[in-house]
Amino acid sequence: MTRLTERSALVTGASRGIGRAVALAFAKEGANVAVTARSTDALDDLVREIAENGGSALAVAADLAQEDEIAPIAEAARERFGSVDILVNNAGIIHPPIDLVDFDAGLWRQVIDVNLIAVALLTKAVLPGMIANSRGKIINLASIGGRHGAKGRTAYRVTKAALISLTESVAAEVKPHGIDVTCICPGGVDTEGYREAFNHRGREQNPRLMDPAEIAELAVFLASAASSAVTGTAIDAFGGTNPLFD
Repeated sequence: MTRLTERSALVTGASRGIGRAVALAFAKEGANVAVTARSTDALDDLVREIAENGGSALAVAADLAQEDEIAPIAEAARERFGSVDILVNNAGIIHPPIDLVDFDAGLWRQVIDVNLIAVALLTKAVLPGMIANSRGKIINLASIGGRHGAKGRTAYRVTKAALISLTESVAAEVKPHGIDVTCICPGGVDTEGYREAFNHRGREQNPRLMDPAEIAELAVFLASAASSAVTGTAIDAFGGTNPLFD
């Protein structure tokens, strides 16, 4: 399939879970893919798999909690592929369940730095090229946790709610330049991060959990020309975890 032929994408948090699935799906659709994680060691298998299937991938090591490491990610992708046409802001921190009365301010800042500020800074880094080319797709991975408050994980939920608002605001800013900005709000997805955060056995324990590939397919649509009428919106993707099915 070739929905993303002649496009270059940058995917953060790509060493596992949703980010890895998105990178593989983009490459399958013909995109060049730059992928990030804190260590390139975690990306070696992904880059190898993409190459073995005829794709082109670049691994970039970066800690998104460090502001000075963010812009160089976009620079490396542009140097290798010539442009960044698609940005997927997927990386994020899910902290342990802690009530606000016990929450450490340092952890709040860490979650905000990665889940929100890094997204804004990396978006800022790719926008000049997108504006110059009069095209671009930016996809932010929020969470259904950004739609509703609940006990515990307050900082996580707050950053995901802010990410939805950031999506809407940036979309309004860049629409005149032919750039679409959207947000995906997944429900429960069977990823390593989900299993770790919730001490969960994944689909073995809850068959209604989604597969990361299902979110990746939605990301492919949002990254493709077929989504030209979709911008400035957050799309809920509950799968079988939709509370309507309870």
